Amino acid sequence: MTRSPVGALILAAVLAQARVTIGGAADAGRDLALTTVNFFSFFTILSNVGSVVVLTWAGVWLLREGDRGSRREPPALAVALACVTSYMLVTGVVYNTLLRGIELPQGTTVAWSNEVLHVVGPVLLALDLVLAPGRRGLPWRAVGSVLVVPVVWVAYTLVRGPLVPNPVTGADHWYPYPFLDPENPALTPPGYAGVSLYVVGIALVIGAVATGVVAVGRARGRSARAGRHT
Repeated sequence: MTRSPVGALILAAVLAQARVTIGGAADAGRDLALTTVNFFSFFTILSNVGSVVVLTWAGVWLLREGDRGSRREPPALAVALACVTSYMLVTGVVYNTLLRGIELPQGTTVAWSNEVLHVVGPVLLALDLVLAPGRRGLPWRAVGSVLVVPVVWVAYTLVRGPLVPNPVTGADHWYPYPFLDPENPALTPPGYAGVSLYVVGIALVIGAVATGVVAVGRARGRSARAGRHT
C-alpha cells in the first residue's frame, strides 16, 4: 500500500466537501464559524482528517525506515494506525447501515467525496491493515486507547448539541447525526433513552472492530517474527 497517495485522496475529499459546506454557508449569509465547527464535529470528518495525519506520518516513517526489513512501526505510530483504522471502519459500517438512505438537500453533498469518506477510505485503511509492511503487534490494552476518542467525541456532542443552533434549519439545537438527537421523533424509545441505545450499540461495534484490528496486527507481528527465525 502506498500511504501518501491514499492520504492525499482522503484529504482531497475532505476539502471538496468543506468547500461546498462552508462555501454554501458563506453564500447564504450563515454563521461561518458555527458552520465550520459543526463540519469538523462530524465523526466522519474527524476520522478522515485523523487518517490523513496518521497516513502521512506512516508514509514518512516507511520512506525513512521501512527499507530495513526487520523494522516494526514505532509503538506510538502503531497505536495511531489502530485508532484511525478502527474509526474509519466504523464510519463505513455506521454510514452504510444507518445513514446512507437519509436524503440531504440537493447540492449539499459532493457525491464522489461522500463515497471516498464513507466507502473508499475505510476499504483502503482495511487494506493497509493487512498489506502494509512493518505493522507492529500491539498488546490487547491498545483496544482501550482506541476507545478514548469516541468516548470524548460522544460526550462533546451530547453536551454541545443543545447549546448551539442549527444554522440551516434555525432549530435551537444541532447534532451531527439524527440518532444522537434526543428530540428526533423517529427514536425508539424516544429521547435520551433512544440515544443511549444507539451510543451503547455503536460503542460495542467500535470495541469489536478495535479488537479485530489489534488481533490482525498481532497476527501479522507474530508472522513477521516467525519469518525472521526460519
